[in-house]
Amino acid sequence: QVQPVESGGGLMQAGGSLTLSCVVSKPDFSTNAVGWYRQDPGQQRELIATITAAGSMEIKDFVKGRFTVSRDNSKKMAYLKMVNLKPEDSAVYYCNAGDYRGGYFYPSRRWGQGTQVTVSS
Repeated sequence: QVQPVESGGGLMQAGGSLTLSCVVSKPDFSTNAVGWYRQDPGQQRELIATITAAGSMEIKDFVKGRFTVSRDNSKKMAYLKMVNLKPEDSAVYYCNAGDYRGGYFYPSRRWGQGTQVTVSS
C-alpha cells in the first residue's frame, strides 16, 4: 500500500501564502480523485478541497477564494495553494487519493503523516 507524502508546510504570518505538495506513488494515481484535509488537535479531520481525476475542483466555502487545488498526473502529485492565510488555518494538512462519486469524496484508508501549517497573527 502506498501512503501519500505531504510537504510544504511551515510557519507563516497572517496574510502569507503557501503551496502544499502531495505525492502518491501509485500506478493508477491519475484515476483517483485527491482530497485535501486538515486537522486541529482534538478535532476531527475535515475535508477542505477536492480535485477529481478529470481535474474538476470543489473547494469548501470556508476556504473558497483563498485555497485552490491542482494536480500533475505525470508526477503523481497534487497541490494545495493557500493565500491570505489566517491563524485559524493552522492545522496539520493531509492529502488522500480516493474516489469521487455522486458529489462526494470517499477517502482511501491510506493516510500520510501530514504537514504542519502554523499561521501567526
